[in-house]
Amino acid sequence: MQTTEFTLDDLRRILRDGAGASEDVDLEGDIIDVAFEDLGYESIALLETCSRIEREYGISLDDDAVSEAPTPRALVAIVNTHLIAVAG
Repeated sequence: MQTTEFTLDDLRRILRDGAGASEDVDLEGDIIDVAFEDLGYESIALLETCSRIEREYGISLDDDAVSEAPTPRALVAIVNTHLIAVAG
């Protein structure tokens, strides 16, 4: 996919597709600054999420991207930084 923007809606879709969503969490709510751990997504689920992002968007995220992204806002920013660099 050729794009230069990754949105919270893109992340929501990938989270649902890859790891599902806990019944206790409303991914449609205001989750932008909620810690992934509080959303019920542990490191394995986030690694799968990053893997799906890499495949779908044709980028390579740093191994530390998950640990550097404690919230959806942080992960969206990291992905967008990589997309801008690739589009260069």
